[in-house]
Formats: sequence, C-alpha cells, structure tokens
Amino acid sequence: GPVAEIVLQHHERLDGSGYPRGLKGDEILLEARILGVADVVEAMASHRPYRPAMGIDKALEEIKKYSGILYDPEVVKACLRVFEKGFTWTEKGGAKTPELVYERI
Repeated sequence: GPVAEIVLQHHERLDGSGYPRGLKGDEILLEARILGVADVVEAMASHRPYRPAMGIDKALEEIKKYSGILYDPEVVKACLRVFEKGFTWTEKGGAKTPELVYERI
C-alpha cells in the first residue's frame, strides 16, 4: 500500500543518489521526501549506540547544506520553520516525547 511505498522510498534522494531504487526528484513521493528529512534530522540529533548525538543544530545545518541536492527544498524550509517555532523532543525512559507545534506552517 501507500504507507509501505513511502517507507520504502524514504532513503531516496533528489539527485538519485539514494536507495533502494535510485529515484530522482518527483519520482519520489512527497511523503517519502518529508519522512526522509525527518529521519535524517532525528537520526543526527539523537544518541545512537555507535555514536553520540550530534545535536539539532548540526542536523539542521546538514539539511540546509544539501537542500535542493539531496533533500526537497520546500520540505527543508518547512522543517526549519518547525524548529524556529520551538519544536523540541525530549527522551524520557528511552522514549521520545515530541512537544508539538500545532500552528499551521
């Protein structure tokens, strides 16, 4: 179904350098482009068993640097606005608890 396709495509990149299919630009579903940016930000900002968290600032720098190359520029812009509005997440007992921004962006 559509959710499986979104998940399958979320490591695809605008320039075709992603995987598993090497899709480019609009060949990648918008939802997958959104999930891809969210995944990169969350992965870089969070602690992993194999490396410490790099922090949200580094994660946002990464998506800005590759906006229009790896990541959809409109998705990057929306993501940056969410964090400018004060979105954060905290880890409590190993679970992430987002503090959501309900304002339309």
